[in-house]
Amino acid sequence: MRQASTNDDARLGPCAIAVLGQQRFVRTLSSAIAALDVRGRFALVTAGWQEREGEDQELTDYLGGNTVNLRLHRRADELFQNDRELAEAHRKKQELLRYKQDFYRIRLEHELAANHVIRLRSAPKEVLEQEEQASVVAVQQLDAYHLKQCAKLHDDFEKKLKPSERPSVRRHMDEIAELLEGSKAIAIAGGHVATLINRMRLFDLAGIMGTQAVFAWSGGAMAISERVVLFHDNTPEGAVAAEILDFGLGLLKGILVLPQPEQRLHLDDKERVGVMARRFAPSRVLAFPASSHLTLRGDSIHSAENVSSLDVDGVCRPFTEQAS
Repeated sequence: MRQASTNDDARLGPCAIAVLGQQRFVRTLSSAIAALDVRGRFALVTAGWQEREGEDQELTDYLGGNTVNLRLHRRADELFQNDRELAEAHRKKQELLRYKQDFYRIRLEHELAANHVIRLRSAPKEVLEQEEQASVVAVQQLDAYHLKQCAKLHDDFEKKLKPSERPSVRRHMDEIAELLEGSKAIAIAGGHVATLINRMRLFDLAGIMGTQAVFAWSGGAMAISERVVLFHDNTPEGAVAAEILDFGLGLLKGILVLPQPEQRLHLDDKERVGVMARRFAPSRVLAFPASSHLTLRGDSIHSAENVSSLDVDGVCRPFTEQAS
């Protein structure tokens, strides 16, 4: 049987990546598949759908029927039922992450409010620019601190429980690895992004996978990035602070993914757009509406369609291959 984390392909990463907007009403998956000329079986990751994980017939039909669902959510449920020590340690880790997120959010709201107030103050241009930049740096430092706290909790869990060395986890990892061996691509759907990251991390999907092409949309696209940022400008309470949730899988380098901008972002608000672009630099902050897709081979942009870039001057512009 294949050893899940020791194959050479796992070190190479995906041969190609496609990031897409929401696929529920406007399907751009087929055009991305054609752009990258990917043929063969697709492994499905629908863990973000949680209890509806197995309701993948529509997606399977769309992909021509040649799919296999990795069942990461169901596997985790089975694992936690059979390995109570792991389940309890995992529950505790998630609880601590929620506490850390809550305190981070409190501090973040104050830092962003301070940035807004500084922008409204009257002062010589040079002084105002320096102070506003210092405010953005303070937000970046808080973001970095929060990510460091998340990393520590994940590292402590790994060191204490050693999941990949536990027979209960290895069985699933080996089964997943064998399913991936016969797959040319992995399709990662959206849904509950925290659950999705949680399940993929639990079974070390990034370490198991080889050079399969990766197609990801909505929460799935967020999950394969280096940092996952939650955002919403249109809640009943009004705009909320964009907050880092956690590290993503890190398959997609240098790009911060913002899905559903038509529903979640005020892209005509120059202050919010500019602060977000500067805050998350040097990553490119890209918005992916329902009709969009971006394909990459290695570190190079292969094609871009209907993707928008949030720029430091507060303007949201069409992102093109040439713009990269």
